[in-house]
Amino acid sequence: MRRLAHLWRRGVAFLGCERAIMGGAMTWVSERRLVAAISNGGGFGVLASGSMSPEQLDDEIAGTFALTARPFGVNLITLHPRLMELIEVCVARKVGHVVLAGGLPSAAAVARIKAAGARVMCFAPALVIAKKLVRMGADAIIIEGMEAGGHIGPVSTGVLAQEILPHLPEVPIFVAGGIARGEAMLSYLEMGAAGVQLGTRFVCAHESIAHPRFKEAFIRAGARDAVPSVQLDPRFPVIPVRALANQATQRFIEAQRAVVERFNRGEVSQKDAQLEIEHFWAGALRRAVIDGDIETGSLMAGQSVGMVTREQATREILDELVDQALAAILAREKGGPDGAGEPGRGGASPAAG
Repeated sequence: MRRLAHLWRRGVAFLGCERAIMGGAMTWVSERRLVAAISNGGGFGVLASGSMSPEQLDDEIAGTFALTARPFGVNLITLHPRLMELIEVCVARKVGHVVLAGGLPSAAAVARIKAAGARVMCFAPALVIAKKLVRMGADAIIIEGMEAGGHIGPVSTGVLAQEILPHLPEVPIFVAGGIARGEAMLSYLEMGAAGVQLGTRFVCAHESIAHPRFKEAFIRAGARDAVPSVQLDPRFPVIPVRALANQATQRFIEAQRAVVERFNRGEVSQKDAQLEIEHFWAGALRRAVIDGDIETGSLMAGQSVGMVTREQATREILDELVDQALAAILAREKGGPDGAGEPGRGGASPAAG
């Protein structure tokens, strides 16, 4: 236990929790109950604000505080039209950590959060961007690989970790994307990460409000079922989103094809065609998570979904991650089959999960 405590001591101190395991902010899933359960379990829950209004966010933060006295964070989307108002809600509620996601934040947003005494965490898809964010005032960086669910970049978690971890010692770095077991968590900590972030693994927690059909889809799925959305025409870019393939996946391809054909015939402008494509998924995530529509809804999931095999209590998931990491450390110290006695063993590879 001492070895693990030593490895994530920086992350624990930064987050103010017992275990440097963050809950990924998943829209509709990472609401007050799951966030509080993660924090109460010794991890660090992160509330997903998504497209909430300032009034809705204020209510959700208050509701989370009513369920836990432990630290948690709030994830804000930088492209939200009322971002500065959402920041003021976090300031007024004395949220200690604000995660800025969805694009490069403005200097004004970072400065306002820091002026209120809160810590700023930002996502960085490359080392050069991570360094820029630190210069802007980011207190910690999250790197998330393409194995993750939802909106993804083009680079794997293992490569991002190798690119960034050794070269950015100034701030704590948390690694996300495809992590589902304690051995993988341990490998990133040993590479220099301050902690990790998991999303997909918590979808099927008892405390998650996700619809039973949504959870069942996760439990049945394998890693290969979580695929990025397809772009048919480079003139109409599609931000890749990783989700479980379903009827809607095929319909999205067909919808793009129909729009492109109409554009080619001059029946619709490029701007309107692009909007039609972007609006295809409007409300689809809520339909899946809340209403249980797993056929036409969006089943955002990371590739680690293959390791989600049953519904569990949030604390049990956290305990399992820690136990797996400790078992890997113990096996290595004893020189057992998973230990240092065999090169290349002693935990999952950085890209595991």
